Amino acid sequence: MAVTLTEAAARHVTRYLGKRGKGVGVRLGVKTTGCSGLAYKLEYVDDIAPEDVVFETRGVKLLIDPKSLAYIDGTELDFAREGLNEGFRFNNPNERDRCGCGESFRV
Repeated sequence: MAVTLTEAAARHVTRYLGKRGKGVGVRLGVKTTGCSGLAYKLEYVDDIAPEDVVFETRGVKLLIDPKSLAYIDGTELDFAREGLNEGFRFNNPNERDRCGCGESFRV
């Protein structure tokens, strides 16, 4: 079981945490929403919760709540820029379908 970061995502997170001046890493999870059922959530965190499952990739800690891990196990988090747009991308091998607007997914 693992969740990883690409080099671009690790650089972005490290740079952001440096600008922020604090933080231990990024918490990834899923929430129930949208037309396909699940959506990703991502937040920078200052403390590791006792229930967090911790993965470390390229010097960045990824914190996952145990309930979300079943949906995102094997996921690679990437960061990409396309023109004026930039953001994180979830390369999740468990995804079976994604809604047309791209906001939610189904496993």
